[in-house]
Amino acid sequence: MNYKKLIPVMLCFFAMGFVDMVGIASNYVKADLDLSDTMANTLPSLVFLWFLIFSIPTSLLMNKIGRKNTVLLSLLLTLAAMLVPVFTLDFTMLLLSFSLLGIGNAIMQTSLNPLVDSVMNGGASASTLTFGQFIKSIASFLAPIIASWGATTNAFGFGWRAIYPIYLCVGILTTLLLFGTKITDPSKSPLKGETSCAGSSPLRGGWVGSFALLRDPFILLCFLAIICHVGIDVGTSITAPKILMERTGIGLNEAAIIGTIYFVAKAAGSFSGSFIMNYVKDWTFLLLSVLMMVLSALGLVFGESTTVIYASVALMGFGNGNPFSIVFARALQAVPDKKNEVSGLLIMGIFGGTIFPLLMGFASDAFGQTGAVAVISLGIIYLLAFYLQGRKPSAA
Repeated sequence: MNYKKLIPVMLCFFAMGFVDMVGIASNYVKADLDLSDTMANTLPSLVFLWFLIFSIPTSLLMNKIGRKNTVLLSLLLTLAAMLVPVFTLDFTMLLLSFSLLGIGNAIMQTSLNPLVDSVMNGGASASTLTFGQFIKSIASFLAPIIASWGATTNAFGFGWRAIYPIYLCVGILTTLLLFGTKITDPSKSPLKGETSCAGSSPLRGGWVGSFALLRDPFILLCFLAIICHVGIDVGTSITAPKILMERTGIGLNEAAIIGTIYFVAKAAGSFSGSFIMNYVKDWTFLLLSVLMMVLSALGLVFGESTTVIYASVALMGFGNGNPFSIVFARALQAVPDKKNEVSGLLIMGIFGGTIFPLLMGFASDAFGQTGAVAVISLGIIYLLAFYLQGRKPSAA
């Protein structure tokens, strides 16, 4: 392990966490522009829409320009996304910012996990990727704190938008450090048979080759699991403050802190998971994580007090801190000769961050925040089914 190379890559995971600001940002935009839940939820939905479009092309781009250069491209797009809201709160420009953030994050998440594999010389185990998710969670749980602090102090004259210039500076530092780090990239090679088809363009062949992986039952299960995991993640960060406001009557600046509780718990789950999985099988730990989320969902449906809601959100965060890394690592192990293609396909599953908020917006407008929790619960039920159906082909 080369720590000089690993540190800039881990900072990229921190930059990857910028995307989780969309939950609290959408709540503040909803209040500032007086939007309905359905309209406000289009912002995070727009962010994750781009994963459907850019994930597989990014896996092909890695074969052309390499994993490191692809991550650098994603960082530049992320910097542009951070820059736009510094100047305006116009809804149209916010749509542009959220789109750039989604495109950059889609490219980053597709290329960064394989880049870790390069740095670790093929040792991108579930525990290593989980530690990266822990670093990502630090950016995630800081976002509500910074937004709430900015709103209450009118920091830098930006209010809650102070988060954008702060993360912009961090992103610039990350980009410079990665640019100056030499990383041997085994993926930088001409497209070969596995990513192209005779008589077709490389892009079309890549799409066909990547989607062909879904014929493997375990890869299909993993793809759907990523959709549900991300839907639960984004859905909880959006809905938790609304649940507090609906059931306890507190204001948005106070309720925003519950987003930090979720992401701190998620970071704790990822950090502890990176060590626990050295002693406990990752598949067993997946079951424990899902059972935590089941208990959390029950608390969010029936809980009325601040204590119960806080505890339930924390339990959801802790439980949801590990499924992504476990699923991702197992899928890479299942098809070791097509890691770039598997990465592109699974990252496309982050499109779940578009599906869930839209459904939750409709459900919450119709039935209150309990309706939104019901949508999240569907994702949890699938993850439980994924454990039951996937444990045999994944056993190792």
